[in-house]
Amino acid sequence: MKTTTNRREFLKKMAMVSAMATAATMFPGIIFAEDQVAGLEGIGDVEWKKAPCRFCGVGCGVLIGTENGKAVAVKGDPASSVNKGLCCVKGYHSIMALYGKDRLKKPLINKNGTFVEASMEEALDLIASKMKSTIEEYGKDSVSIYGSGQWTIPDGYAASKLFKGCIGTNNVEANARLCMSSAVTGFMTSFGIDEPMGCYDDIDHANVFFLWGNNMAEMHPVLFSRILDQRLKRGVKIVDFATRTTRTSMAADKSILFNPQTDLAVANAICYELINKGRVNHSFVDKHCVFKKGKVDMGYGLEDNYSFKDEPELIDLESYKEFLEDYTPEKVSKYSGVSVKDIKYMASYYADPNTKVMSLWCMGPNQHTRGTWMNNLIYNIHLLTGKISTPGNSPFSLTGQPSACGTVREVGTLTHKLPHGVVTNKEHREFAAEIWGVPVENISPKPTYHTVEMFRALDRGDVRFMWIQVTNPMVTMPKLKRYRDATKKEGRFIVVSDVYPTPTTEIADVILPSAMWIEREGMYGNSERRTQHFDQMVAPPGEAMSDTWQLVEIARRMGFEKQFNYNKETHIEEIYNEYRKHHAGKKHNMAPYEVLRENPGMQWPYVDGESTKWRFNEKYDPACKEGSGFDFYGNPDGKAIIWQRPYEPAPEVPDEEYPYWLCTGRVVEHWHTGSMTRRIPVLHQAMPHSYVELNPADAKRLDIVTGDLVKLTTRRGEITIPAAINLRGVPAPMQVFVPFFDENMLINDLTLDAFCPISKQPDYKKCAVKVEKA
Repeated sequence: MKTTTNRREFLKKMAMVSAMATAATMFPGIIFAEDQVAGLEGIGDVEWKKAPCRFCGVGCGVLIGTENGKAVAVKGDPASSVNKGLCCVKGYHSIMALYGKDRLKKPLINKNGTFVEASMEEALDLIASKMKSTIEEYGKDSVSIYGSGQWTIPDGYAASKLFKGCIGTNNVEANARLCMSSAVTGFMTSFGIDEPMGCYDDIDHANVFFLWGNNMAEMHPVLFSRILDQRLKRGVKIVDFATRTTRTSMAADKSILFNPQTDLAVANAICYELINKGRVNHSFVDKHCVFKKGKVDMGYGLEDNYSFKDEPELIDLESYKEFLEDYTPEKVSKYSGVSVKDIKYMASYYADPNTKVMSLWCMGPNQHTRGTWMNNLIYNIHLLTGKISTPGNSPFSLTGQPSACGTVREVGTLTHKLPHGVVTNKEHREFAAEIWGVPVENISPKPTYHTVEMFRALDRGDVRFMWIQVTNPMVTMPKLKRYRDATKKEGRFIVVSDVYPTPTTEIADVILPSAMWIEREGMYGNSERRTQHFDQMVAPPGEAMSDTWQLVEIARRMGFEKQFNYNKETHIEEIYNEYRKHHAGKKHNMAPYEVLRENPGMQWPYVDGESTKWRFNEKYDPACKEGSGFDFYGNPDGKAIIWQRPYEPAPEVPDEEYPYWLCTGRVVEHWHTGSMTRRIPVLHQAMPHSYVELNPADAKRLDIVTGDLVKLTTRRGEITIPAAINLRGVPAPMQVFVPFFDENMLINDLTLDAFCPISKQPDYKKCAVKVEKA
């Protein structure tokens, strides 16, 4: 639909909406009436189409206004149940990320240290030739692809099909390994199947919200606004459980600080309270749960070729109770920094049978050397009380990228995964091979390298060719210097597909310019199992090409024309329809292409024309066995697992030489490495560079004030960075916090590449650092 109005009025209204978005984000609690943000449909000679937002995993629906072949306006989609017409400051400025002055428009080939423009044909021919010669000389596992939770579903599917099905290597990983793989393994180990059982509608039903190490006001501001709205309407309570004071803390009803890594112990103390105060829902637990313990001597993944295999064994409730004797509130309080009173306060809400509780978490529990365990422990609390899979009773892991769920967890772009299962399962391999049209022998039954180990393999020379799409690992990898140096070694060939120059394109042998977001057609999958489609609305600049079609072109050049015989005009529909075959059935059926085009997203399982909002509950989920009540059908016995998981210290803790804790994270203005948001003037001006937050007492002792330069040193490197005291966030004493968006201040030169042995997700939240005034 096209509408017209005065250009001055258009700009005025957009400025108003932008200002309101900024205010709502910066000051949690501000809610604007719908009529204040309405009326944008009457601006300019503009055509409007729906899309999911390009940024985080919330998956807000937006309406994009285009005029004369350019995106000129954006607003929240009132038809989207996710955001109900609201956006955050990044969402309202999202289209500006398309138009940075330094967009990559032509392929570039590194010739003797200088990037030279080339035609797309030349660049694609070179990539395919180099892949073939590398495989011939070093074997199929010498080539790899490293993608992203920003891949569209067709992107990730094409990558998995090419590498796993056609080439025959499981060297497929995505940067979501760095941000949500602990959520995957937590869900898999507790429920035998991945993805949350609840949805955002739980916000409208819950009475209490526990935020486990999750600065939701800045990281997921639209969802946090929905919670704040419920507090205005129904008086719900918000409990912030974190290691630093943030804007979420300031907006919460209660803020509780804990010492790094001790969230494991506090969660166990809550379970102790539930059992010893007689608050276990025995009718639920006896029928729907079993108890297990796993291997404890796990290590931290610090050495190359590290391997670990869990060894679970059944236990009973009495054994579990005995284990929890080490986690009384009194014992845990001594080393967690959380008072006995606060531990019992937290337990009381979970214990109250008349209180509906939603637990929300993101990077705090997930970027954790015991991230899988931490996810298990939050599920334990909900399972012991039976507060699960019903409206408002929901343990819910949030994600950071627009399709970390859709393209990584669902498509399976991790080394061990297939779209519907795992490479180690023969039946899963046979099923995938039939759909892909390849011999089953092509699909290796052995996983190869997870993300950290893939870059270690590049360093060692086991991997010689790496294609990086839609991500910026030369900013995001922990212990970064090792992996940056690895890319420069002789005999390595790096291809980077991106939209802007980044520290990662700097180390490339070939740079492919990519079409971005609405410059091509695609689908994302958000945190609540919602698949969302978007059309191509504007043309990409120059020779920029979608990542999907780049993969198709390379596949054809490598001799896989039959498997990649897609029509360029309709290839997204063809690929999606092929992908749907992997998930047919009541447990994971995806909505048809036509339905996605007509609606602002549909949740899976999509059964008989309806989305499933709550899984594992017979009342809502058609996949449950009749008469089961609750059916955790991911596990053969239909029961969820309550895990015995102990507290263990971090692999590196402060000492005399490095006496502070270092934590890294994000800010509301910038998204991940800032390669897009730093091209948006208003966001860049609002947050032009990174900084280090110090506790005021520490800053006073060190004679540091805001703006002073601070030298941070770990065993891996050092940076100099401006101080921020009592501004946005306040770390606890002897802790510092640094955002990672600034490529000019690479905090990941300092971080440690230790990871959860089960999920292989690194811990960016805890290492030891020395702090000095520069």
